[in-house]
Amino acid sequence: MYTLMVEMKFASAHQLRGYMGRCENLHGHSWKVQVSVTSQKLNEIGLAMDFTELKSITNEIVGPLDHTCLNSLAPFTDVNPSSENIARWIFNSLKEKLTGYEVNLKSVTVWESDTASATYTEE
Repeated sequence: MYTLMVEMKFASAHQLRGYMGRCENLHGHSWKVQVSVTSQKLNEIGLAMDFTELKSITNEIVGPLDHTCLNSLAPFTDVNPSSENIARWIFNSLKEKLTGYEVNLKSVTVWESDTASATYTEE
């Protein structure tokens, strides 16, 4: 089994509705997103998937989050833009875009700081 991982970064603001603490106030993060995919086999040139392709597909999803207030973007107008919910949303969005590729989406980890992250998997 092969596991590939790419990272993307974006900066955005959010506020956690109903939090009853400092994070309920509008504040920003420099987010890091790690995407891991797995594959049982390699293609004819020895790749599970081209990193450039995986980064490009991930950027289609993560790119629009950069320099925004997440609370103003769907689905975060209704769902709190917590690290957990962001990871799940990226995972589900990415899973749709990866159909047709010979990889399985393993996990999406969203880091809101150097020491705090949330990971979403379907396992």
